[in-house]
Amino acid sequence: MSLLFRCSQLGNLMTESRTKSEVLSATAKTLIEDMFREKELGIYKEFSSRYTDKGNQNEDIAIELASEVLDWNWILKNEEKFKNDYVVGTPDLVNDTLLADIKCSWSASTFPMFDDVLKNKNYHWQLMAYMWLTGHKQAELVYCLTDTPFQIVESEVRKEHWKLCLIDEDPLVREAVESLHSFEHIPKNLRVKRFIVEYNEADIEKLKQRIEVAREYYQELLLILNK
Repeated sequence: MSLLFRCSQLGNLMTESRTKSEVLSATAKTLIEDMFREKELGIYKEFSSRYTDKGNQNEDIAIELASEVLDWNWILKNEEKFKNDYVVGTPDLVNDTLLADIKCSWSASTFPMFDDVLKNKNYHWQLMAYMWLTGHKQAELVYCLTDTPFQIVESEVRKEHWKLCLIDEDPLVREAVESLHSFEHIPKNLRVKRFIVEYNEADIEKLKQRIEVAREYYQELLLILNK
């Protein structure tokens, strides 16, 4: 079976090479090499961060917040996986009228409250692939600013004390850290930011072409393995 790329991987795959003679960038090659290690050797790259932990834990809260602010009809998180001959993915929200992905911002400083365009190209390609898979002609990327879960905040409090070489807890340090992770005082409509991405057939062709090149590189790696 041909190599399939997850929609969330496409941003790295589509980065531009620094040299005109090569189609695949160093970032794209690293992605393919990691996929090769997983698929052929069973070596998985460990990845975890406080940012992804917050996103995973707050996903349902963020969906509820976005649904209220954006007047979506009642909708549950999607669990269905879609795939075609090139990509595979599971959009957060999908029905006959809505295709959306939810992102939980880590802090107020990382929440794009005043942005008028989607600056993260990785998410552009992810949404484009979701539209390709589902047949939708429009997709939404929705950032939500939600309170950081208690356990993660506690970890941040400990880290800040450690950085300041404090053995005993300082109430002022705790208050400062907690204030960076609490947003209930901000109106709900200011804690949801939606970006619309329209389907573009030219971008789909770019994805197809890049994936074909990536598959060729994967085959080169297989030849090295089988020498």
